[in-house]
Amino acid sequence: MQRKILIVDDDNEIRELLEFDLAQSGYIVDTASNGLDGLNKALNNYYDIVLLDVMMPKMNGYDVCKNIRKTKPDLPVLLLTAKGTIDDKTQGFDCGADDYLVKPFDIQEVLLRVRALLRRNSDANKEQLLKNEILKVGDIELFPDSLETLVVDKKIKLTPTEFEILYCLMQHFNNPVSLATLLDEVWGYDSDEDVRMVRVHVGGLRQKIEEDTKNPKYLHTVTNVGYKLTPFSEEVE
Repeated sequence: MQRKILIVDDDNEIRELLEFDLAQSGYIVDTASNGLDGLNKALNNYYDIVLLDVMMPKMNGYDVCKNIRKTKPDLPVLLLTAKGTIDDKTQGFDCGADDYLVKPFDIQEVLLRVRALLRRNSDANKEQLLKNEILKVGDIELFPDSLETLVVDKKIKLTPTEFEILYCLMQHFNNPVSLATLLDEVWGYDSDEDVRMVRVHVGGLRQKIEEDTKNPKYLHTVTNVGYKLTPFSEEVE
């Protein structure tokens, strides 16, 4: 079954280049040239993934992504933008984007990210596991259907990527999880260039589950390794 991709970008050259290369790679491709048209297409049609520019007329990509998340929380969104500072990336992930590529980009890198997001989203074994399981470890409980978690009975709404990260850490609770492992298990690939992306997502997750991010009870940084989840409010040695 062919996967269907929506490209939303006001740059005709970039949009046409992506459309050609993705079609050559076997995808069914639809396009929009502004944010409002892109949002309407995303909400009223079925797509497997959305490639979304940020700076566009009628509606910027951040607002498009936020509105997609309200109705289709599981639809993967890959931001493609010239805005590449850490603040820009943080804003993109905060609005619910799953991944982020800065222009100019290599088309092979785009194809890699698309394949990784599609594989993550359609992993039959993980999907079946999540549907049949409410995961509870210590003070933390995950609810897959709503992408919500309870921390000491307080309900918190997570983005799909934050949910995947927390799920991964809970599978390895009380043990350090490397950045490479998170990239592999959550995004489906390992690249040193994407370490910052992991840190931004983890930072967003920490903001949601911790009362004091400077003195975390659950989600700890393990120097030169990655992260460790102690779901019983325990101190890391």
